[in-house]
Amino acid sequence: MPQDQAATIAFLARTAERRIDTHGAILFLAGERVLKIKRAVNMGYFDFSTPALRRAACEAELRLNRRTAPDLYLGLHTITRAGDALALDGAGEVVDYAIAMRRFADDALLSQVAERGELTPACLRDLADGIAAFHAGAAVWPDAQGAARMAAVIAGNARSFAALPEGALPTADVARLLERSQAALAGVADRLDARARAGAVRHCHGDLHLANICLWQGRPVMFDCLEFSEDLATTDVLYDLAFLVMDLWQRGYRAEANLVLNRYCDTAGQEDGLPALPLFLSVRAAIRAHVGAMGAMRQADPAAGLAQARAYLDAALGFLEPAPVGLVAVGGLSGTGKSTLAGALAPRIGAAPGARWLRSDVIRKALAGVPPEQRLPASAYTRESSAQVYGAMEAAAARVLEAGWPVVVDAVFARAEERARIAALGAPFVGLWLTAPRDVLLARVTARQGDASDADAAVVEHQFDYATGDGGDWAQVEASDAPGAVLARATAIIAAQVPFILQKL
Repeated sequence: MPQDQAATIAFLARTAERRIDTHGAILFLAGERVLKIKRAVNMGYFDFSTPALRRAACEAELRLNRRTAPDLYLGLHTITRAGDALALDGAGEVVDYAIAMRRFADDALLSQVAERGELTPACLRDLADGIAAFHAGAAVWPDAQGAARMAAVIAGNARSFAALPEGALPTADVARLLERSQAALAGVADRLDARARAGAVRHCHGDLHLANICLWQGRPVMFDCLEFSEDLATTDVLYDLAFLVMDLWQRGYRAEANLVLNRYCDTAGQEDGLPALPLFLSVRAAIRAHVGAMGAMRQADPAAGLAQARAYLDAALGFLEPAPVGLVAVGGLSGTGKSTLAGALAPRIGAAPGARWLRSDVIRKALAGVPPEQRLPASAYTRESSAQVYGAMEAAAARVLEAGWPVVVDAVFARAEERARIAALGAPFVGLWLTAPRDVLLARVTARQGDASDADAAVVEHQFDYATGDGGDWAQVEASDAPGAVLARATAIIAAQVPFILQKL
């Protein structure tokens, strides 16, 4: 540690209960507060080597993180010296700066929440909604350099891989990754530039992974954004989201990764960027690979760190593998478990992180201009409004399929013409028709809470009154028992009809 910070560190450590060191900062935890100082280091991509530079970085960190976590970031303190004594906001020479933060629970990071198995769908939906709202309000960058920005990141990755000690990562795999990254970028360059012109390049979080999100007052809150480089943090909003999606997927939370992506798209749109998502995921994994390898090589025993870095390198290559495209439609009366099955199928369809899941209940709420979980009155469920919902769902499915991305749709599909239109979109298609006894359907809709579906017992009874047939030529799936059993039946049918679109989780 540089000598000019030794006294500061000793001063802050005297009253701290706990100290946390990172490559760029030191945090001192005491009671309900945290004091955070920048390390007096120059890492090339950031420079905190002087008090003036540290002050500027602290001010930027406060300003930028208050966009998402205003309750956590309290203010900036000076650390002053009078004679040999240091003080907080005292008289004398200012020698350093400390950010004051509220302290959240030690086990509140979403990385820890996930490890405990407590990363609930409700939490993930809140998180995706929060990210979508943050991106909607983030400053739009006034250039149209979407492809050039990604090219610069890929070039930076190439330099970082080249700087690794010999033998840290397989050179052939690194070379193959960089070659495939350039090819993938060439394939989506025009799309990225068009997205930039449309406002998709914004001043984002920049470091959006599970360990930079915490539970605060029961809600997921993003903090610790990339504050030291406006240029690095200014990027396509889907590239910002891709860090979280990649982090979830690579940690093994694959259904969760799919849910976050789909909820974000439900709220923010951005489906035109899906063709670039494999590249975004790959680049995020590549960054983790070279950063992890460099860190491992500084350790006395680098084996574990290098193994993890190589896993990220493998993932980065895997994300760029060609993705199969197909369409799976799930139909049946309310209460048959369509959305439960569709949500379980979506991460299993196509390449990482799975299919775009289009749900008629969610589309209906979006058309009405309300959040998915807000109930609509019965007057919103007319024949005309339902036709509009199905039309919007079919159009969205067609756009996503045309972009080369797989789709899972779920709706009642009671009428033969509805089933025929969705099946006619042209992709490899599987139609699943869920069935269950009346008493099972009534029990399920009665017990439902916090869901996008407004169907209740009266709706189920009404559905039994009009002709639904038996799903026509869609495959029948008995759905009265546990979701796992229903999923097994459905995947067996898909495997028999279009096996290439299934992946193992």
